[in-house]
Amino acid sequence: MAKATVDSAKRETKTSNSSTSSLHPPYLEMICEAISTLKDRTGSSQPAIAKFIEDKYNKMLPPNFKKLLSVQLKKFVNSEKLVKVKNSYKISSTEKLKLAIKETQNKKGTAKNNSSTPKENAAKKVSKKSVKTKRLSQVKTPEGLKRQNLKSENKARVAMKTRK
Repeated sequence: MAKATVDSAKRETKTSNSSTSSLHPPYLEMICEAISTLKDRTGSSQPAIAKFIEDKYNKMLPPNFKKLLSVQLKKFVNSEKLVKVKNSYKISSTEKLKLAIKETQNKKGTAKNNSSTPKENAAKKVSKKSVKTKRLSQVKTPEGLKRQNLKSENKARVAMKTRK
């Protein structure tokens, strides 16, 4: 009988936690907003991020917010969404790109008034992902072009000698 009351109490706390988490934006969004707003060159420290988020989302945060924030920061560093530099956190370059794409899509979406169909949007996303950057070894540098020109000139000379 005692186990049943403990289990029901655990279920109630789980449901209450999920309802509080829906009141504020995802942690990644809040953290990225804090880092980008603080604009510190070396990154933003955990206390600075916590203070910014507390000031902005004060009534919506759970009581153990600072512990959750530290856990989320570690999680995002491990998943390479954030970069830890000394005791500060920066947004990774891939996340910066994703945020920039979202912002441009939001601006375009409000300008177009959502006139495009979902299929067109999916096609655009696929085309953006298919464009890849070339590696340095694939890019032709001036030295590489000179080497190719020298090789073609040498082949032409050899061909001329064999004709004579």
